[in-house]
Amino acid sequence: MYLYNLTLQGITSINCAVHGSFTGNSKQQEVCVAKGSVLQLLFCDPKTGKISVICSCDTFGIIRSLLTFRLTGSSKDYIAVASDSGRIVILEYSSQKHSFERVHQETYGKSGCRRVVP
Repeated sequence: MYLYNLTLQGITSINCAVHGSFTGNSKQQEVCVAKGSVLQLLFCDPKTGKISVICSCDTFGIIRSLLTFRLTGSSKDYIAVASDSGRIVILEYSSQKHSFERVHQETYGKSGCRRVVP
């Protein structure tokens, strides 16, 4: 049995926001926003001007910061997510699955020093 806590009303305030080409299409830009423990990928339709949610992902920690970067020679951007638990995760958006996939995960302490287990 798995227990999971969900609230009745979603979080409306945005803590962090970054933009980039996360789907791999070089002619369009998406916005990735962090709303507490929810990570959303938003797209603005140029014809109607409406913002729609491409992907929404719940996390088990509170997202503290977001950063976008692109590898040399790549056509899509990656997202670096730092949480309150002291982890840094590199995420990639998968167009086939319509979700974020974890590329790499590194555990750091809350002070910013890397945790080393002997």
